[in-house]
Amino acid sequence: MAPPATIRCCAAALTLMFSILIISPSSSAIYCDEDDCYDLLGVTQTANASEIKKAYYKLSLKHHPDKNPDPESKKLFVKIANAYEILKDEATREQYDYAIAHPEEVFYNTARYYHAYYGHKTDPRFVLVGLLLILSGFQYMNQMTRYNQAVAMVKKTPAYKNRLRALELERSGGVTNKKKSNKQMDKKVEEDLSKELELDIKGAHKPSIWELLGVRFIVLPYTIGKLLLWNGCWFWRYKVKQAPYSWEDAVYLTQRSLRVPLDAWGSIDESTKEDLVQRRLWEKSNLETYFADLRKESKRRR
Repeated sequence: MAPPATIRCCAAALTLMFSILIISPSSSAIYCDEDDCYDLLGVTQTANASEIKKAYYKLSLKHHPDKNPDPESKKLFVKIANAYEILKDEATREQYDYAIAHPEEVFYNTARYYHAYYGHKTDPRFVLVGLLLILSGFQYMNQMTRYNQAVAMVKKTPAYKNRLRALELERSGGVTNKKKSNKQMDKKVEEDLSKELELDIKGAHKPSIWELLGVRFIVLPYTIGKLLLWNGCWFWRYKVKQAPYSWEDAVYLTQRSLRVPLDAWGSIDESTKEDLVQRRLWEKSNLETYFADLRKESKRRR
């Protein structure tokens, strides 16, 4: 659940959007509704802070619910207190005066109002946490939807059905149920067998919490530290000491030089990988020679 401050910020944003959509006839109305804040306190627009404070205390003694039980007086007191909150602060008073002088600037005045009343009351850390939670939720749902759609498409292919039937024969010891058609399979058995099959789907994989934006942000310091350590060790081993590349590092350099995605690189057979690594493709001249050979081979096949 998002923090209360985040919910309050989102509610303010929705209110702002609603206010902009309906566009009230006077942008100053968002401060004291249809009333004038100065009129509510009985002062002029040129009144100083001391005069505004005296006027408020005088009216509060008259209309405070503890002094006056009249329901209408209670409503008026709420308006008076709101007007005083706006006019006692120099920043909000300046904004209110600007809204009175420029009623046509509805969008600007509305934005300043909500920024003044909600911007400083919301901890930016809560806003960041809320945004990360929301984005991570959408990211997970999107990845899960893509994965489920890919799995559904794969299950419709003949190759998948053949693998499923082969697995069924393997589990049953090569004995098939003759009462059933060859094209039929019990749904429960199919579900149980499908769980045992490892689906290799390019472009889609089962969502992992470690790939979510929020989790990556949390482990960002660790990731940066690990990256700096790795680069430091790499520099010391191969730049300073001039040591030969280990097999794992040579594989990494080859994959990076060819710009092959990690999942595609994993599907390459080991003999091909070994041949590519031995070519030392991370060296520019060797890489250019390799691509030239590929182009010649492609022309020859044509």
